[in-house]
Amino acid sequence: MAFLNALPGAVAQGIIWGIMAIGVYLTFRILDVADLTVDGSFGTGGAVLVVLVTGGMNIYLAMACSFLAGCLAGLATGIFHTKFGIPAILAGILTQLGLYSVNLRIQSDMANLPFSYLKYKYPITLRNVNESLIICAVFAIAIIAVLYWFFGTELGHSLRVTGCNQSMARANGINTDTNKIIGIVLSNGIVALSGGMLAQYQGFSDVSMGRGAIVIGLAAVIIGEVVFGKIFNNFALKLLAAVLGGVIYYIVITLVLNLGMKANDLKLFSALVVALFLGIPYWKAKISQKRKKKPAKDKKEAAENA
Repeated sequence: MAFLNALPGAVAQGIIWGIMAIGVYLTFRILDVADLTVDGSFGTGGAVLVVLVTGGMNIYLAMACSFLAGCLAGLATGIFHTKFGIPAILAGILTQLGLYSVNLRIQSDMANLPFSYLKYKYPITLRNVNESLIICAVFAIAIIAVLYWFFGTELGHSLRVTGCNQSMARANGINTDTNKIIGIVLSNGIVALSGGMLAQYQGFSDVSMGRGAIVIGLAAVIIGEVVFGKIFNNFALKLLAAVLGGVIYYIVITLVLNLGMKANDLKLFSALVVALFLGIPYWKAKISQKRKKKPAKDKKEAAENA
């Protein structure tokens, strides 16, 4: 019964993290870049939103500013990677490291910044889970629709080509460095937006709220691909699968917590879930190879016996 009561909250939170997973999908699958900036930019989005709204700004305008703040974080990573020649994974770590201090500065050196719903009346809140769930779903659908349109444009296609085959992209006159920067900027903007949504939902912003975000994002992407990969072939549906992967992940988290798992063990559980789902495609390929080899082996043995 406790699990069923907690289910709407798990779905709402899963959609918020699923939006973050869309950002991870753009770098991980579209650009084929390992970007760890998200652990920092997620917290940046939350910090910017809380500070601006408590300062009197409209909540939706503050969410737009969260998106832009994440874009700036992605821009730093993109410049480190393309203009300084730093490997993408290390460039992301450097930006993530710097963002910890930036987030503290944004929050006036406070590690945790409370954000009262009773005073500011923001739309996504734990106090009204069902309404928050609907609003989060609308945001997710809107983001998927915009990205579907964007990646159907000439620029969007060039981004996909850059991630698919950089040599071919350069041979066709595409500036791959610029495309990488655009992709990383867009990815971290979406991640920061989801951070702003989570800050509303939980009622506070914390400088460490993005710690481990990349693991949750990867878990959502991989779960979505494993569960819906065969039926979701359209690009928009693949983005939707990442969101649904986040929902499934948080439903599982809620279930195991209700079964008695300690909250301190969640990071270990998350790592194991990601490892498991990352391994499933590998195991499927291995099994498929064995099945293909067996008939060939049987035919060879039959020919030798004849």
